[in-house]
Amino acid sequence: MSDSLKERVREKLVRQLAEDGPPDPEQGDTRQVSVQDDLDLLDSVAEDDPVIEELAARYLVP
Repeated sequence: MSDSLKERVREKLVRQLAEDGPPDPEQGDTRQVSVQDDLDLLDSVAEDDPVIEELAARYLVP
């Protein structure tokens, strides 16, 4: 059984946030904010939304 593209992208984003650790409120890490924003976007779209392909191209190794 294979995971959907949406599930694989979500796993990658969650793993990246976990590896980065908790955000430092004094630093304002824009990369962490961007990854969290992309995760929120991913969670808000349907399985067949084209935004999933865009996020996959950005975060998954071809």
